Amino acid sequence: GAVPDVTNNQVQVLTTSQNLSTQDIEQFITYPIELEMANLPGVIEIRSVSKFGLSVVTIVFEDAMGTYLPRQLIAEKIKSASEKIPRGFGSPEMGPISTGLGEIYQYILDTKPGYKDRYSATDLRTIQDWIVKRQLSGIPGVVEVNTWGGRLKQYEVAINTAKLNAMGISLQRVFSALEQNNSVAGGGYIEKVNQAYFIRGEGLVTSLEDIRKIVVDHRDGVPVLIRDLATVGFGTATRFGAITGNGEGEKVLGQVMMLKDANSKEVIDAVQERVADISKSLPEGVYINAFLDRSELIGKTTATVIENLVLGCLIVIFVVVLLLGNFRSGLVVASVIPLSLLFALGMMNLFGVDANLMSLGAIDFG
Repeated sequence: GAVPDVTNNQVQVLTTSQNLSTQDIEQFITYPIELEMANLPGVIEIRSVSKFGLSVVTIVFEDAMGTYLPRQLIAEKIKSASEKIPRGFGSPEMGPISTGLGEIYQYILDTKPGYKDRYSATDLRTIQDWIVKRQLSGIPGVVEVNTWGGRLKQYEVAINTAKLNAMGISLQRVFSALEQNNSVAGGGYIEKVNQAYFIRGEGLVTSLEDIRKIVVDHRDGVPVLIRDLATVGFGTATRFGAITGNGEGEKVLGQVMMLKDANSKEVIDAVQERVADISKSLPEGVYINAFLDRSELIGKTTATVIENLVLGCLIVIFVVVLLLGNFRSGLVVASVIPLSLLFALGMMNLFGVDANLMSLGAIDFG
């Protein structure tokens, strides 16, 4: 890494809830989670943030406990905390194994000139989630790929309440009809001579028309379908924010998170290689426009370190020559510098100390 990661040993427990106020989030989600986590061994502090629709509980552990043991302990407690949270309010989950310095690569899914009107905010979000994000996953050192902005596509059933009331059908009946008619059922098998035929019922919804044809109830032997009660179409999920860029309106942003303590140079090289591959499979006119790339910082930092070490050596040689009045004896004394630096780097490697701007600077001065 170019800069030292000074984040303490912390794990975040995140819970999203579509429809709860800040007070409800605090009372029904954040408080039960905090209460469960308070008894864990090695905990230094617990702090939390409750916002509309979001609860974030941060648990800080002693450094000696390492990265994975605290997560194991929290995983056990999340189960018991979930049981105390009312059904449908949200299910808590752990944040990724990353830190504030984990945001190594960010990009906007952009359209080339002339293609702006061809792709909507929903189209770009879908491309990001189903093409780009899936191909960026599985890179060693990448712990998570986040998506921001755009509109999340959904299949929506807009119910006509007048028709629902006229037929005396409850909303719950519609819910269960939709749920039960979008699944796969497995049965036994039939043996025939030397072959086995497996029995399964496939009822997965594949189009809007499939949803419209789902049976909700029967009246005098005539099936009542979803299309008799509601309008089915494409919609978008509830929005809590948006991403804008370059004064061009809404954008879809992707963020690659790096695993804690991973080698950022290696991870970024792998990400850039994968991005080049993904670019070939993107729809016409869409491209990945990276605006934050940690490799630039790493390059500049490495240059700064080399410059400081070289200048340091030259200044010491100059001062020693000046004091001794002899060029050769000055060089002999100065030859200790690269040797001591090699020794320092060897010891850093032995003790697993990161080579970054701070550590190299401090050890170099030493």
